[in-house]
Amino acid sequence: MIMSKTIGILTSGGDCAGLNAAIRAVVHSATRLGWKVIGIEDGTHGLLSHPPRVKELKPENWTNTVLRMGGTLLGTTNKGDPFAYPMEDGTLKDRTDEILDNLESLNIDALIGIGGDGSLDILHRMMKKRNIGFIGIPKTIDNDVALTESCIGFDTAVQVATEALDRLQPTAASHDRAMLLEVMGRDAGHIALVAGLAGGADVILIPEIPYDIEKVVAHIQKIKDGGRNYALIVVSEALKTTGGDAMMVKHADGQKRYGGVGGYVANQIFERTGIETRVTVLGHVQRGAAPSHRDRMIATAFGTEAVRLIAKGKVGRMVAWHARNVINVPIEEAVADYQQVDPQGALVKSARAIGICLGDE
Repeated sequence: MIMSKTIGILTSGGDCAGLNAAIRAVVHSATRLGWKVIGIEDGTHGLLSHPPRVKELKPENWTNTVLRMGGTLLGTTNKGDPFAYPMEDGTLKDRTDEILDNLESLNIDALIGIGGDGSLDILHRMMKKRNIGFIGIPKTIDNDVALTESCIGFDTAVQVATEALDRLQPTAASHDRAMLLEVMGRDAGHIALVAGLAGGADVILIPEIPYDIEKVVAHIQKIKDGGRNYALIVVSEALKTTGGDAMMVKHADGQKRYGGVGGYVANQIFERTGIETRVTVLGHVQRGAAPSHRDRMIATAFGTEAVRLIAKGKVGRMVAWHARNVINVPIEEAVADYQQVDPQGALVKSARAIGICLGDE
């Protein structure tokens, strides 16, 4: 018989589709073992409040309805590294002990954190300070966490981007235009590549493959000269200019984030060809949809496996998807690097084989 436990769970980093499905899986599988599940609100920010902002999660409140919901019902945060937390006077303070004190006051036996590589790294390092058992569940629409083939949220983001291309194609054809879709992808072009393949893009530009704007323009001109009156282009937000600069936008909170590279590429195309090129920036639309069936499935498999690992006393691990199955890997190895698009991988080869321009040939 497995001893009764109390486990905590939180979501951290940017939101995405499938988070509620993972939480639901943890709640149902843990309570079937007779365990209590404590939900921590707004990620680590909930543990910086006094008292901490938490609530017990019960199966009757986590029905199949939440399976369909985007976002996270627990709330999340992607600001404020607890090891160097920005204070009102402009200084940075290590607030990890405050978080850990509040976490220990909950008398939990282990913590499950759902996040990207940065969040999982921070949470794992914090838990090690007090020897609190920790299990990581990878989620990010960028799909760039190492050692897992899929992260929660990626499939839905690709689905949204693909649908956007489906909607842009007829209007592009109606107005003799090139339509450029800028998608998210902090440091990796997975969304752009997969959506571009699925959505019939003519050009896909990603940060992993250096591009020559003249080759992009030549490809679009070739399409026009061949008799087709439109072109579809997908660009990852992390793409750099031809001069090697990242396109960043400074927001009101002082933070700089990717933005504008779609407009930059569109202007380059128009200046060289005269082809009217319109830009659509999907932005957070990719995060907020109802999760796809694949994200619901993977999230459920990840959540139940996280509970099984805690039951076995196997902590300091991250659950991962590999060869149609759930495995677990050391968190240190998973966060040591991030997973970019392989320029020699199967999807890149497929894109080249059907004549999609990736900007380099």
